[in-house]
Amino acid sequence: MERTSGWSGRETDWTALEERTRAAMLAQTDEEAAWLAGAASARKVLRSYSTSFFLVTRFLPAPKRREVEAIYAAVRYPDEIVDTFALNPAEAIDRLEAIRSLYRSALEYSSLRESVLDGTPWFLALFARVVRENAVPPPYYEAFLDAMARDARPQPFATLDNLIDEYVYGSAIVVGYFLAYVYGPNREDDFPRAMNAARSLGIALQLTNSLRDVAEDYRLGRLYLPVDMLQEEGLESNPNPLDPAQQVPLARVLKRVADFAEECYEAAAQDLDAFAPDSRTAIHACIEVYRQLNQRIAESPQHCILHRANVPLRAKFRVLPGSKYWRLPLALLRP
Repeated sequence: MERTSGWSGRETDWTALEERTRAAMLAQTDEEAAWLAGAASARKVLRSYSTSFFLVTRFLPAPKRREVEAIYAAVRYPDEIVDTFALNPAEAIDRLEAIRSLYRSALEYSSLRESVLDGTPWFLALFARVVRENAVPPPYYEAFLDAMARDARPQPFATLDNLIDEYVYGSAIVVGYFLAYVYGPNREDDFPRAMNAARSLGIALQLTNSLRDVAEDYRLGRLYLPVDMLQEEGLESNPNPLDPAQQVPLARVLKRVADFAEECYEAAAQDLDAFAPDSRTAIHACIEVYRQLNQRIAESPQHCILHRANVPLRAKFRVLPGSKYWRLPLALLRP
């Protein structure tokens, strides 16, 4: 999580943004203007949390970029409910269930302004429009909320397959599916391959992010490493990454998971041509930027246990398309 200055991620930030965005959307006289007002806030959320994803999405055409930003805001808020807001697990789950109910209601509105006026949070109003206009299966978002509920009451995962099926599917794969519907296929018959690529990339991104946050997750009582791999290294099902005696065998587990994530990045890259041409640059950039992070973890897993791995901005720029660098300074300068 790479928050920019002026944004803490606390609930007070989101409440203030909700009030401003709601007022801005309701002040508009037509649907497109209301959409653009909400999209400006979604862009702020993305920029506040993730420099890497913000950069790669600059290579999308503006209409798709706004939809991707709306998706990001819709998944970021529930994530903050369980990660940042001052809530106990029962309170967090109640909030997630409220989001689920509001989402189902939001899908029934054809007007953004009416939806917001009737109490739909701005990010759900925007996201519901993305779901409707791109024919995204509505249950995908509910699977995401289920994964966030599991974060609130964490449990171990016996194997890597269990981790993927029981958690990564909801936390990341379905988000990849949202994006695949927005990115679009090269041809209609390429869509299954595009969805396979989205699945592979979703798995890779979630595993990389989990590997980067092993120590932080331990402090939160969470574990996103397969128990069978830990036991093969002589570790308990809840290893302490702060214990020097456990760090070397734990690093070997991180290396194994990072190697599997690399296979997923490669699988996604192999099917890049399944996506619409105007989306490929951004998807390729996403693969390469996060692949660098995964490689850093694989090359120095013990170091990454205690020090959160990051890719310097200059290294990110090296894998971004040089012919389009001009977009990045303009994007970073805009408020």
